[in-house]
Amino acid sequence: MSSALVIDDHPMIHLGCRQMLRDAGFDEVLAAYSAVEGIELAAQHQPDIVVLDLGLPGAGGLESIGPLRDTGPEMQILVFTMNDRPAFASRVLEAGAHGFLSKNAPPNSFRDALAAIRAGEIYLDHYTAMRLVTQRSVAAQSPLAALTPRERDVLFKLGDGLDLSQIARDLNVSYKTAANTSSMLKKKLDAKGLNDLIRFAIEHGDERS
Repeated sequence: MSSALVIDDHPMIHLGCRQMLRDAGFDEVLAAYSAVEGIELAAQHQPDIVVLDLGLPGAGGLESIGPLRDTGPEMQILVFTMNDRPAFASRVLEAGAHGFLSKNAPPNSFRDALAAIRAGEIYLDHYTAMRLVTQRSVAAQSPLAALTPRERDVLFKLGDGLDLSQIARDLNVSYKTAANTSSMLKKKLDAKGLNDLIRFAIEHGDERS
């Protein structure tokens, strides 16, 4: 007997998911309205698949992926959420989910997602997948791609209005290290001074991660 668990805090979503899961051949569909309740039910019943919302009260859905995986390594997790930002899709897959589906996707996408996950595939709805590919292509072409993690940290902290002394304290490094990193940033970004770096950081704030 196949079973599924829906973790979402909206009753109407539960009704819709229950019907679609029944149509997909699941014999039992359990319901949880919070992450804590969902993890407990997953541990007790070991469902074959978990349909998980990200916007849960209390502990969020993203933070629940790891504990859910710990309750049953074979359990498959489909994140079903209103948040269709590609960055979130990447994060949920990295956290161990098997699929990411926007609640704005066409209804047949839910069926496709279930079929793909049950076949052992990783699923992304078409719209999110295309946005993710585009975002990664743009990021690869950005000057930020050539920066080290520390250089990015220093750059964006400059954009936040911190001076080098504050940045050194924030990053737990010496002032000399912060200053040397700033000098390297000027070379890599062809900046004439700190004002140019600050301006660059502000202009590329949407690429911050």
